[in-house]
Amino acid sequence: MGAAITLAAGALGAATAHAAQPLDPKVFGSVRPEAVVFEPFTAFPKGAELSVLVGDPAKPGPYVVRVSVPEGVKLMPHTHPEDRIYTVISGVFYIGLGATFDPSKLVAYGPGSVVVLPGGTPHFHWARSGGYVTQVSGMGPLGLHYLDAKDDPRNVAAK
Repeated sequence: MGAAITLAAGALGAATAHAAQPLDPKVFGSVRPEAVVFEPFTAFPKGAELSVLVGDPAKPGPYVVRVSVPEGVKLMPHTHPEDRIYTVISGVFYIGLGATFDPSKLVAYGPGSVVVLPGGTPHFHWARSGGYVTQVSGMGPLGLHYLDAKDDPRNVAAK
């Protein structure tokens, strides 16, 4: 069985830095594009990065993160326990549904596209035609479970 991640309090903060503290979803605030800082995230393949914009994805409650994936990087089949809404900020976001990585199942979504992904849905991504940035909204805690443990970058890092 594959490895799972549910972010414990503080675990995300160690992996992600911000130009400012993430916004509290219960207080008026804003984040300008120049304040978004991406950093590596242990659950992502090398090169893919994360920035927390709103909330604390390690805790119950609303969160908003941005994910930056450079050209060529694949996120192998995985699931998330929480429902998610992806908004494509830049580039082309390729996502496919299923428990096996199959390029023929990839669908391309350009900037401005919105994709709803119910929790527990097996899927995969590929930065097939260049890098992309997506904004992900959900209700924490954020989780990521690779269907095959050998695809989990955290397992490679542990060796």
